[in-house]
Amino acid sequence: MSKKRTLDGFFQASAPKRSRVEIIDRQRLAADFKVLVSNHSTYPYPVPRFPSYITNALSEVPAVDGKEIKDQPDLDLVYFQPYLPKNIERDLFEFLRQELFFYRVQYQIKRGSTETQINTPRYTTVFGVDESSIFSADGALVDAQTSKSVPPDRYRTCKPRPIPTCLDELRKITEVFTSSTYNFCLVNYYATGSDSISYHSDDERFLGPNPSIASFSLGAKRDFLMKHKPIPPSTKEQAHASAPEKSLKLSLASGDMILMRGTTQANWLHSIPKRKGGESDRGRINITFRKALVKGGTENYYQYNVGKGGVWRWNDEKGEMMPWEPDSSLKLEQ
Repeated sequence: MSKKRTLDGFFQASAPKRSRVEIIDRQRLAADFKVLVSNHSTYPYPVPRFPSYITNALSEVPAVDGKEIKDQPDLDLVYFQPYLPKNIERDLFEFLRQELFFYRVQYQIKRGSTETQINTPRYTTVFGVDESSIFSADGALVDAQTSKSVPPDRYRTCKPRPIPTCLDELRKITEVFTSSTYNFCLVNYYATGSDSISYHSDDERFLGPNPSIASFSLGAKRDFLMKHKPIPPSTKEQAHASAPEKSLKLSLASGDMILMRGTTQANWLHSIPKRKGGESDRGRINITFRKALVKGGTENYYQYNVGKGGVWRWNDEKGEMMPWEPDSSLKLEQ
């Protein structure tokens, strides 16, 4: 049996397709999907589930087979162009931009005696918890081994929250095709070409050796740059005698997915650079699934993707992210 068929159990029966306007019309969402929401005490407001036509279309992923990219030292990628079906990728982008809550995180870094405030150049949000804990059916955070409530001092700097059903559907099907498991979902929104992320690698110890990270693109096409980390002189000649290192540029389009696995994070850096012109100002959403093994991963992800700032939400009338207030949003019934 193909993997695609094994996805049937995740989804409900097909329903007639709805227009893009419908999924961003909150009044219609309240009427048609009023019980189909995810909510938790840590959410500023409920997050609707996907409309049934999107859920049904997700059973057809991947839209095309992935292409392996392993032609450079220590590089192990699988590139899907696209992974998500073209008939839903735009609706997915607009749905998530409208319905998720985001943050514009500020934090301090210290170099010697100097402290510098960093303003994250994009909107971020995060869901999930590391392997030491799980969420029970009623949303309570419990120990993964004992199923008892976690000690109050386990997470001193954050309040973990479960992945909402809409993103969890995508997580489940991603696990099938990557042969990996994930307990975290990070979402970045790049509002314009000025929003970016500098060169970095996801090589934190809390991810374990050779982590698998599945990265989805929705919305505007943006360049994804990769380069090999500097190689110590003592090993450089031996490592690259027959394979000189090269940089890599992928123009990630809406619906694409790139899977980074193996020794990639330990040896390669990646970035989304600033860009001017083209479609870069139309907004881009990046979703990554990953697996944190210990509580340090949970605290790290919430510190740098939620922080202590206020909530931002897309305002369709103004066409931009705006600070969110509790009375500024339609309350969906639960």
